[in-house]
Amino acid sequence: MNYIDVAVGLITRNDQVFLTRRKEHQHQGNKWEFPGGKIEKGELPIAGLARELAEEVDIKVNSAQQVDLIEHDYGDKCVRLFVFEVANFSGEPRGAEGQQSTWVKISQLQDYPLPEANQAMVDWLQSCLKKSGS
Repeated sequence: MNYIDVAVGLITRNDQVFLTRRKEHQHQGNKWEFPGGKIEKGELPIAGLARELAEEVDIKVNSAQQVDLIEHDYGDKCVRLFVFEVANFSGEPRGAEGQQSTWVKISQLQDYPLPEANQAMVDWLQSCLKKSGS
């Protein structure tokens, strides 16, 4: 199977996570997503994450920890998602490419339509929230 490798950032602050909205013409258009993007050939996932988050949401990743690796087949394309928690960053996240963006309480993520492959990330975030007692 030919996978598209993607770095995904779970940008967290307290009990919230940062989401951006995919543009209508994009794959999975109009759905909310955890920001990130394609990893370039020869690029390490963490480097791809830092580059994509700088471009897409205008933050500098100070440190990030990989928390998952998800392979998902959408039927029309297969993705391999390198998922990182990004709690240490500089700058204030925003939709730097004109996309909608928002901070969402982790407990309210079910109110935002996300791509199917993102459900494991929602589960992970919500399990961490329960462990922290928030």
